[in-house]
Amino acid sequence: MAPPRWLADEMVGRLARYLRLVGCDTVYVRGVSDEEILSRAKTEGRILLTRDRELARRTPRAVLIASPHLADQWRAVRAAHPEVPSRVRPERCTECNGRLALYVPPPDRAGTGPAGVPWERVDHGLALYRCAECGHLYWEGSHTAAVDARIAAWEGTEPRAP
Repeated sequence: MAPPRWLADEMVGRLARYLRLVGCDTVYVRGVSDEEILSRAKTEGRILLTRDRELARRTPRAVLIASPHLADQWRAVRAAHPEVPSRVRPERCTECNGRLALYVPPPDRAGTGPAGVPWERVDHGLALYRCAECGHLYWEGSHTAAVDARIAAWEGTEPRAP
């Protein structure tokens, strides 16, 4: 079963980023009214993630997040929806929620790529992913392993081998 589609309000922005890291379609909204949030969740068939008790009460499909702590927020979502993946998957952009696709850089990229991309590792087979919406590049590295380990610790499990 596919994980639900989420709409996260401004109170749970870090949680939204982690859900995107594990491949969940998660829209993050800031600076909009409760009515706009309710309308968008309903129109797009999304489950609302919020710390706002009144807003959660008014939303038929909502997960009320009680804690301000990310680990507790993660556990609350996984308790309500155990089908949420618990391992980083290169499927969603953490910036804009766009879909990621395998990216093959042009061979003549000499110095044209963004700073920080481990081009030597890419030249030796490291996969690059690019957001179809904003163009942000992603690759699996030490950050991926750190996020997987953090989620495993929150869930009281051992991190899985890559």
